[in-house]
Amino acid sequence: QVQLVESGGGLVQAGGSMRLSCAASGSIFKINAMGWYRQAPGKQRDWVATITSDGYTNYANSVKGRFTISRDSAKNTVYLQMNSLKPEDTAVYYCNVNLDLYDNGWNYGLDYWGKGTLVTVSS
Repeated sequence: QVQLVESGGGLVQAGGSMRLSCAASGSIFKINAMGWYRQAPGKQRDWVATITSDGYTNYANSVKGRFTISRDSAKNTVYLQMNSLKPEDTAVYYCNVNLDLYDNGWNYGLDYWGKGTLVTVSS
């Protein structure tokens, strides 16, 4: 089994910064990509950013230039540094990991999700 543990959410004023972390553990053979999604109240879950195993990053237009995704491969941990936060960034942020593992056979490209961490940006 694979577990994802997120941390770092909370309340911040507009213009402030916050860093989210997500640590993956369990029977992981290889992590292909790690990313963040968010879901604002009453809205669908949207993609925020992704970092691949070779370090390639990609961002949603709404956060480009303000958010930075990074990873510590040795710790199977992904980070999301959020700067210049806006009230519209308020959402539950979910960590997503795409990985390969061996469990009575090889399983490739499995997606796992964290439970989410709430980020509230006050105006």
